[in-house]
Amino acid sequence: MTEPPVHLSCFHSCISFFCVSLSCSLKMVKIFVGNLPREATEEEIKALFEEYGAVTECAIIKNFAFVHMEDRKAATKAIKNLHQHSLHGTAINVEASHGKNFGPVKIHVANVEKGCDEELRALFEEYGTVSECAVVKNFAFVHMPNYDEAMDAIKELDNSDFQEKRIHVQVSKSRRKCKSQL
Repeated sequence: MTEPPVHLSCFHSCISFFCVSLSCSLKMVKIFVGNLPREATEEEIKALFEEYGAVTECAIIKNFAFVHMEDRKAATKAIKNLHQHSLHGTAINVEASHGKNFGPVKIHVANVEKGCDEELRALFEEYGTVSECAVVKNFAFVHMPNYDEAMDAIKELDNSDFQEKRIHVQVSKSRRKCKSQL
């Protein structure tokens, strides 16, 4: 029995569609909006967030909502600026949704000058929450609690210029020492 011919153009289109869909979903950021007043509408929530970037989805469920934004930098800016924003006289709670998180990430940053801790922290905070930032000699460690935010920061900042130097950013390979090794 012979196999039917495979139409590669159709296969290629399906793969291209899948890749485009996958890359969009990897960049998308889901934001939790809590403490919504009863009179809040999806349209006004969406409009609030669209001031910071493209919103792909907005859904209200009881007194909270989920907003999906296309770009992590825009989402981070929206979270920072809209947290505790007064909507119909009620301060809303805005934070990154913690649905699927692979845990905290320790990031190694090479080629930085000692004393630039705050500037480096601010650079990484453009991509999300930074729990710790410490410059040691000519390198630094930046800790980010959200895996997706950390991966975006690494992707965007590796091989970029920071304070007139080319920095190299990657997941740290160092391990914590056990008490027996101290």
